[in-house]
Amino acid sequence: MNLRGLFQDFNVSKFLIYASLSLFSVLLALRLDGVIEWSCWAVFSPIWLWKLMVIIGASVGTGVWAHNPRYRAEGEMCVDFKAMLIAVGIHILLLMFEVLVCDKIERATSNHVWLLVFMPLFFVSPLSVAACVWGFRHDRSLELEIMCSVNILQFIFIALRMDNIITWSWLVVCVPLWILMSFLCLVVLYYIIWSMLFLRSMDIIAEQRRTYVTMAVSWITIVVPLLTFEILLVHKLDAQNKLSYVSVFVPLWVSLITLMTTTFRQKGGNHWWFGIRKDFCLFLLELLPFLREYGNISYNLQHDESEVFEEMPATPEPLKIAPMFLHKEVEILPSPGRYFDPPPKLCIDIPD
Repeated sequence: MNLRGLFQDFNVSKFLIYASLSLFSVLLALRLDGVIEWSCWAVFSPIWLWKLMVIIGASVGTGVWAHNPRYRAEGEMCVDFKAMLIAVGIHILLLMFEVLVCDKIERATSNHVWLLVFMPLFFVSPLSVAACVWGFRHDRSLELEIMCSVNILQFIFIALRMDNIITWSWLVVCVPLWILMSFLCLVVLYYIIWSMLFLRSMDIIAEQRRTYVTMAVSWITIVVPLLTFEILLVHKLDAQNKLSYVSVFVPLWVSLITLMTTTFRQKGGNHWWFGIRKDFCLFLLELLPFLREYGNISYNLQHDESEVFEEMPATPEPLKIAPMFLHKEVEILPSPGRYFDPPPKLCIDIPD
């Protein structure tokens, strides 16, 4: 295991998102099963921590941007700063939706309907579409924005079903979700086919084969458990199975844990969060110099017999002592180096 590669390729922003979602899903499952009796505000505490880090990081980054006008002349830095502002705007709208959900659940006598609760998500979707267009033009990866933009119809169906405006079963309500998951299944099939072709091809180097096989396995362990979770949840909401919510959420936890492990190999991340203007791990190594020693260490868990012989100390050879009373002829050899011919004789004829 190469710790240096883990430090350089670690994406801390995605790790924070997946870790917060994992902890939130665990608390939500326990709350739905009645194992814990916490309020919704406490159950959503990982989400509050996530949004708090986003707001603090954006505030510090904006302060650094305002106090250093010379950074505005750098094109890439300007693009990163705009991407951070777009992400903050979307996170604030998501925060408004989460606050309204908690208020709606905790206040049983609340008069506002679910359509009003989902109103921030209705604004997030068109904003996410514009953010995706901007991201494609500036070669930016906007995964959260893509997910929000393609689920606008799903948000509308869920809000209408919660208000009993439509009485469809949850299997029908989630039709937009099944369409999206079908596309993801096609992506999984694509990676599986290409990985099999690369394994059978002799012209592909081992590194490329390993990369495609790893991507295929990652997509399988993300999409298949996620689809399983959605099917189990829909049948649970339609009262077609008697599984506990903890059992229903287990496939989701598998997907989230897989996503967390993939963040150690995903480069990227906005450099303007907290105004560090560099990769988080490089900033961490500069802040804590003692981590550099561990970042330069690589571990090999495989054991080879040839390495055992290499690691064994070699037996020292006996010292060769020259005889003292024997006559030995010495042959003088020319000194090493390149040999040059002597210059020819120069004959000067002097007239009489």
